[in-house]
Amino acid sequence: MPAKFLVVCLNPVIQKTLVFDKLAIDHVNRARIVRTDASGKGVNVARVLSQRGADVTHLTHAGGPNRDWFLALCAVDGLDVRWAESGSEVRFCSTVIDSGEKTATELVEEAVPVQAGTEERLLGLFEALIEDADVLIVSGTKAAGYSDAVISAMAKRAAAKGTMMVLDIKGRDLVTCLPFRPAVVKPNLSEFLATFPAARGAYPGAAYPGAAALRAHVREYAVAWKKRYGTELVVTRGSAPVWFNEEGRAAEEPVQPVEAINPTGSGDSFTAGLALVLSGGGSLREAIREGSRLGALNAANLKPGSVLLEVK
Repeated sequence: MPAKFLVVCLNPVIQKTLVFDKLAIDHVNRARIVRTDASGKGVNVARVLSQRGADVTHLTHAGGPNRDWFLALCAVDGLDVRWAESGSEVRFCSTVIDSGEKTATELVEEAVPVQAGTEERLLGLFEALIEDADVLIVSGTKAAGYSDAVISAMAKRAAAKGTMMVLDIKGRDLVTCLPFRPAVVKPNLSEFLATFPAARGAYPGAAYPGAAALRAHVREYAVAWKKRYGTELVVTRGSAPVWFNEEGRAAEEPVQPVEAINPTGSGDSFTAGLALVLSGGGSLREAIREGSRLGALNAANLKPGSVLLEVK
């Protein structure tokens, strides 16, 4: 029987994408294309899973005048969204694309803190939803107003039920979830280093992402987590090969090349592919390949967090 997915993200977004033929700084610019979508890392993961035919529910919070707009945008995509009233406005983020220069710039708003009682309402929903879930995916940072214990509380409950966990989180949230033995943790390289810094000099700069000392640093954690928690570490690096361990040895998998239109949501599409294959019993390398494939499909789209190619 196909797996049932529960995707949790505590930072919803209304995403505006604006395309310019040529972006001129400090001048008036008129967008050639404008689109608005429900987004945030959890929505993106859930949408891609849904597009791949998976049974998926997304859990988040919502509030303020933009709440109904956000939920309506989710409904357009056929997403099953369960939400806790937060009393806080759903934030906006914008992607500004210069099609002439082939660049995509993200403008990110910080989330408004959720109001008191949101965490309790959300955990109540989680308790009901986790009962039917085979796979729990937790993605992204949480909005202010949540306690430091909210993500690990969900991980603890999922572990007690024996639910497979795929985590795309960082910082304290990641550290406190590791004892609950997630199947795989998937940060990007900058997130991993922000949480587990390399020794001084191990990462000389963006021009040297494959530095031997840095690769050894990632492998050290991968080996330790596998031994202690049974957890696989998968580190994505943009267009550079993905790092992971295979049979105890350092391994990598090339990323599928693509002429990118909008890379927003490609990491989330990777997470969806990773979880989908692992839930079906596939190998870690097979899961990474599918994640890479879906990430490339997403980048070839204007819509963020989507692997259905649009008619031009």
